[in-house]
Amino acid sequence: MMTNKETKLEKIQIRSLEDGQPSRVVEGYAVRFNEPSQDMGFIETILPGAIDDSVIQRSDIFARFNHRDDAILARSRFGNGSLILELRNDGLYYSFEAPHTQFGDELLEHIKRGEIDSSSFAFSLPEDGKGDKWSQKEGKYYRTISRIDRLYDIAPVFNAAYPTTSCSKRAQEVMDAGEELNNKLDSMMREIEELKVDIKEDGKE
Repeated sequence: MMTNKETKLEKIQIRSLEDGQPSRVVEGYAVRFNEPSQDMGFIETILPGAIDDSVIQRSDIFARFNHRDDAILARSRFGNGSLILELRNDGLYYSFEAPHTQFGDELLEHIKRGEIDSSSFAFSLPEDGKGDKWSQKEGKYYRTISRIDRLYDIAPVFNAAYPTTSCSKRAQEVMDAGEELNNKLDSMMREIEELKVDIKEDGKE
């Protein structure tokens, strides 16, 4: 079964040294708990506990420049490596030292110039379908994520809004499926009502 990966965005920065000069350490939050997202066609909240140490221990996570497979910046292989992940009360914090490579140098320059200020992380939910819940209120869709199965990458990115990410696509698919189900239920209710009328008419004859 193919795993659905999703992405989310958070701010990043370059750590400053004691003398105020920037270092090569890039850091920021990959995930914020209990903070509603912007309206992406739905509003999403990731709950505390959705990510725990066991998720990190079973995940092979890369830091990639703009999600490029060939632009590796750091790696956390089952909890160990150059990509440091720290679970905090308010979310998942990460840091890594930008490598002395073309992509490492480019990343630091783009951050300094303000052209990159966000990071995106890719994840998947458990296949049992119990990792998230959807609700609808006043015409808006709300999604609450209570359990993440695996993390795949953390990527400093140029664009702070991704209308075509797998997150948006999967959410749209879920909403479309829900609408289709509602239409089917409405159709079934109409058929039941028609059947009731037919039964009453047969009983009169």
